[in-house]
Amino acid sequence: MAHDVATGTCGVATSSRMPAIGALTVFAHADVGAVATQALINPLLGVDALELLRTHDAEETLARVLETDPDTDSRQVTVVDRHGRAAAHTGAQTHPWSGHRVGDGFAVAGNILVGSDTLDAMVRRWEAGADESMDERLLNALEAGQAAGGDRRGRQSAALYVHTGHPYPYLDLRVDEHPDPVAELRRVHGVARRELLPFGEVLPT
Repeated sequence: MAHDVATGTCGVATSSRMPAIGALTVFAHADVGAVATQALINPLLGVDALELLRTHDAEETLARVLETDPDTDSRQVTVVDRHGRAAAHTGAQTHPWSGHRVGDGFAVAGNILVGSDTLDAMVRRWEAGADESMDERLLNALEAGQAAGGDRRGRQSAALYVHTGHPYPYLDLRVDEHPDPVAELRRVHGVARRELLPFGEVLPT
């Protein structure tokens, strides 16, 4: 997940061995930032955090939503605010391997992974893609994590969400059930770039 201050664009890319991962974990709006809630998912953390980001930075937002949650040890939450400040929480009872990495304008996190190499590969690919668009950069980082092992249970779903400030998303792509969801997300993304994004350029704003 990331927020690019220079372009005012934010987004989240995710994949999991559970169906329809994008439906409950991804929250983003370019005016405030991005949030992902993982592990033992609590979607309300994403809803509340996105609202709090209107008036609080990433660290304050994360602290406030965790204060309201009865099972923080089982949660994983990442937050990036509109100024590119990132914060993350990985609870002590999330299933191994679990952890997160936080950098300038981005955060990566995972649980039930084959190992830390998954996150390290995502960080390296993200940092190498500074000249890429938000959607391409997020997807490239997700592919790098998958190639490094990804979810140790296997593969099932993936999602890519990008917001540029309009009342609707720039991209909201989901592969809800597929044997190779990240590869399928790449295919769908190619179709969207050819057929959807040009249409989006002429939508009312």
